[in-house]
Amino acid sequence: MGQPSPSAVYSSLKGKVVLVTGGASGIGEAIVEAFVLQGSRVLFLDIQDEAANSLVQRLRQPGSITPEYFHCDLTNTSELQSVMEKILSASPAIDVLVNNAGNDKRHKIEEVTSEFWDWCMQINLKHQFFMSQAVLPGMRRAKRGSIINMSSIGWVIPSTGIPVYVTAKAAIVGMTRALAHEVGTDGVRVNCVMPGAISTEKQRRLWFTEEYRKEILSRQAIKRDIQPEEVAKLVLFLASDESTAITNQSFVIDAGWV
Repeated sequence: MGQPSPSAVYSSLKGKVVLVTGGASGIGEAIVEAFVLQGSRVLFLDIQDEAANSLVQRLRQPGSITPEYFHCDLTNTSELQSVMEKILSASPAIDVLVNNAGNDKRHKIEEVTSEFWDWCMQINLKHQFFMSQAVLPGMRRAKRGSIINMSSIGWVIPSTGIPVYVTAKAAIVGMTRALAHEVGTDGVRVNCVMPGAISTEKQRRLWFTEEYRKEILSRQAIKRDIQPEEVAKLVLFLASDESTAITNQSFVIDAGWV
């Protein structure tokens, strides 16, 4: 069976080089697949080798550009920079960067150690800056490019039980705005996506108890689960030439919770 057709086709994305972090599962997997369906050349980073290789095999279809997987521990900045050096030596111009990787491991204030704080900032915030730093020289030379950072509505609600995660996700919005003004004169756009409760396999397995799901639906204006593919559709728009005047913005996709 072949791949499904995309619901909207962005001709500007065909052949573009797209780099996605955390692309092996969840929202990242949906983003990788969405760009492949647009005819983009997709590179993605993750540490989940089995899931990543399975995704590559699933998306290996006649007429499509097979995505390329790179193992990378994004909490290790030296490893990240080494992997990016390898990627950029073969593909100096990255057209689109999607900083998707993150981890919302639950934690209490009194349980937070210095080591946990650093890890949480590294996986949710720090890598987004250094990934952007790596691709920006090529984007600036090309006088175009789109960087899309993944934040969360968690800092707006605000969520409880994940204070360090919420802090990192709030900082991503500030970083997005700062970078947008730093590189806007070079034709590079930087935007942010703030998902609500997205029904990924991980969220359903770890956190979506019947009680929590009822709470989610009670707060949303649209009373249904939000799918990862719906987040990917927003990312496609922000990456495409249909959004060339949009930068410095944060887009909420939460079925009306906020």
